Amino acid sequence: MSITADLIKLIRSKPISDADLAAAAIFALDALAAAYAGSTTPVGNILLSWAKGSSMDSRREALLLGALTHITETDDLHRASVTHPGCVVVPVALVLGEQQKTTPREMLGAILHGYEAMCCIGAGMGPTHYKVWDNTATCGPYGSAMAAASILGLNDEQTLHALGNAGTQSSGFWQFMQTDAMSKHLHAGRAAESGWLAAEMAQYGFTGSPQILEGEKGMFAGMCADPQPDAILAQPDSAWQLLQTSIKPWPSCRHTHPTIDCALELHAQWESCGKPSIEHIQIDTYQAALDVCDRANPQNEYQAKFSLHHTVASALQQGEVTLNSFDQAAREQTAALRNKVDVKVVDLYEAAYPQSWGSSVAISLQDGVQLQASRQDCKGDPELILDEKQMRLKAQGLLQYSGLNEQQAATLCDQVLGLPNSDQNPSFASEFITKIIR
Repeated sequence: MSITADLIKLIRSKPISDADLAAAAIFALDALAAAYAGSTTPVGNILLSWAKGSSMDSRREALLLGALTHITETDDLHRASVTHPGCVVVPVALVLGEQQKTTPREMLGAILHGYEAMCCIGAGMGPTHYKVWDNTATCGPYGSAMAAASILGLNDEQTLHALGNAGTQSSGFWQFMQTDAMSKHLHAGRAAESGWLAAEMAQYGFTGSPQILEGEKGMFAGMCADPQPDAILAQPDSAWQLLQTSIKPWPSCRHTHPTIDCALELHAQWESCGKPSIEHIQIDTYQAALDVCDRANPQNEYQAKFSLHHTVASALQQGEVTLNSFDQAAREQTAALRNKVDVKVVDLYEAAYPQSWGSSVAISLQDGVQLQASRQDCKGDPELILDEKQMRLKAQGLLQYSGLNEQQAATLCDQVLGLPNSDQNPSFASEFITKIIR
């Protein structure tokens, strides 16, 4: 036996309730809406130009959909694994599910299975892995392979080979952050495509390593300085990992979200004080947030989405953080306030990470008043879940940002959220691909 084999059995023995399927539909909507929004961005235009000039098969459509989903930083985040499962798993489930004429409930079940594999394996990577490797890229192929295996009806042995070959395709370095290259979006797309390929080949008898994780030349040995293999199978009776995944209320790196949440609370207090001059802003957080988002002077929109300084300043000034909060005008507006921000790691939040992503923000005002807010968890986390009404508002906003009118956006939301009670194979993916590559 192997860790991968045990994980497959755990996933396939887990019961799926109607509530689980309804939750999977919400996450499918979240990913699809993010893809629509991503298609209208400058990076999205580059990806669409590539797609229009390429020979696109279904796997490449999943790659494109995954990459687009990851552009606006509005896709979901699983804390314990530090992965974005929606941009990898949902594209495969939608595109392959449509191709195979899968029922909606089977498609949603595949999403649950994919999230489970990706998130459980991600939880076993250990903290050092994330310093060099993008967990979404390295653990994503397992999730897409598991989802594809579910849709293709692979048996346990075939699925073991699929995950073995998914793992051997793991890749994705954080080096792109040094020059703000576009690789992060490719990470998501390739993770979706790689897992699908591995599952499809396993269907024909193509074998992969059963010990791809724990083998002496496997993933832990090659990519993890401090792996935590016991974490992968640690909670067999827990809720599905999809239900333990956070949905982003704000379009920026998830590491900025607890500080945004704090800053929005402080904005209201600051207004009630008459908005005296802010002399200093102190952010206390955990090390991973600084590793990725310690940017006092973001030079472009993408850097601003990965800046604790900018996102906090913007939330304090505007009382909101939207898709329009990161352009040049927005960055110029926050420039003076960003210079008053200090960031540091504190034990309280460092010790709780990655199970909890917390932070605090304190502001010192000109009149000597100090205001402070803290978050152990924040809006959108499973502890503070967005309800269906809030999810609809988020999704409709992203869909309308992409160019759909209000009625079109509302109809698409209804169709996706109605999947658990539908008996018709959905065509969301092909309709979207047709719309953007026309």
